[in-house]
Amino acid sequence: MIANFKKGFSNRINNIGLPILALVWVGFFWGTTWIASKEGVRYIPGIQMAAIRQFLAGFLYIAYFLTTKSPWPKGKQWNTIIILAILNFTLSNGLSTAGVKYISSGLGAIIAAIFPIWIVIISFFQGEKMAKLAVTGLLISFGGICIIFYEHLGDFLIPDFRLGILLSVLATITWAFGTLYTKKKAATYNPYFSLGFQMFISSILLFAYNGMTGSAIDWVAIPANTWYAIAYLVVIGSLVTFTIFVYMLQHLPPEMSSLYAYMNPIVAVLLGSVIFDETLTISIALGGAVTLVGLYLVNKSLRDSRKKTNILIK
Repeated sequence: MIANFKKGFSNRINNIGLPILALVWVGFFWGTTWIASKEGVRYIPGIQMAAIRQFLAGFLYIAYFLTTKSPWPKGKQWNTIIILAILNFTLSNGLSTAGVKYISSGLGAIIAAIFPIWIVIISFFQGEKMAKLAVTGLLISFGGICIIFYEHLGDFLIPDFRLGILLSVLATITWAFGTLYTKKKAATYNPYFSLGFQMFISSILLFAYNGMTGSAIDWVAIPANTWYAIAYLVVIGSLVTFTIFVYMLQHLPPEMSSLYAYMNPIVAVLLGSVIFDETLTISIALGGAVTLVGLYLVNKSLRDSRKKTNILIK
C-alpha cells in the first residue's frame, strides 16, 4: 500500500510538478539572458557577441548529435534550415542583441514579447480574417507601448536610442516570419540537430558581416566579463533552457506553456533595475503590464483560431 502511494505521488509530481518547474525555469532564465546580453555588449559589438554565442552553441549541438549518429538533413530540408537560420538567428537574435546595447534590457525584453502582434498582422495581409479579440489585443498592446514610451519621448532625439528601438522591432518582425515559416515548413527530422545547424550557419553569416564591416574587435581583447556572459548564454540560454523548453511544450497545454513569454520581460525589467540601475518608472511598470495583457488576448485569439482549424480538420 505504501509502495503504491509512493508510486502514485511520484507520478503526480512528474505529471504536474516537473512541467510547472520547467515553466518557471524557462520564464526566469530566458528573462536573465537579456541581462547577460546587456553585460556582454557593454564591451563588444552585439553582432560579434551573437556570432560567438551561436557558433559555440551550434557547434556543441552538432557535435553531440554526430556522436549519436543522427541522420543528416537531406535535400529540401537544407532550404528550411538556411531560411530559419537567417530569420531566427542571423536577423532576429543578431538584431535584438545589437539593439540591447542602446536600450535597457527590460525595454528590449518587452519589445521582443510583441512578436505575436506581427504574426496577426502578417496573417491578415496573407488573407486571413482578424478576430475581434485579436484586434482588441492589438489596440491594448499599442496603448501599453505608448505608455512605456511616454517618458522616453525626449530619448528619441538620441540617435543611439532610436537605433536600439529600430533594431529591436525589426528583430520581432523577423522572428514572426520565422515562426510562421517553421509552422509551414517544419523539418521532419530531429529538431535539436536542425537547431544546431541553424545556429552554426547563422554564426558564419554574422562573422562574415563583422569581417566585411570591420566592426569586430580582436578576440584577445574581449574582457572576461563578456566571455562569462557568452558562456552563460550558450550553456543556460541555448543548451539547458531550450531543452527544458521543449520538455515544457510536450507536457503542458499551450495556454499554460505560453506564460513564459509574459514572465521573461518581468524578470528582465526587475533584474535590470537591480543589476544595471536601469530606471524602473511607473510608465514602464504600467505600460509593460498593459502590453502583456494585450499580448495575452492576441495569443488567446491565435490559440482559439488553431482550435477551430483542428476541429474542422477532424
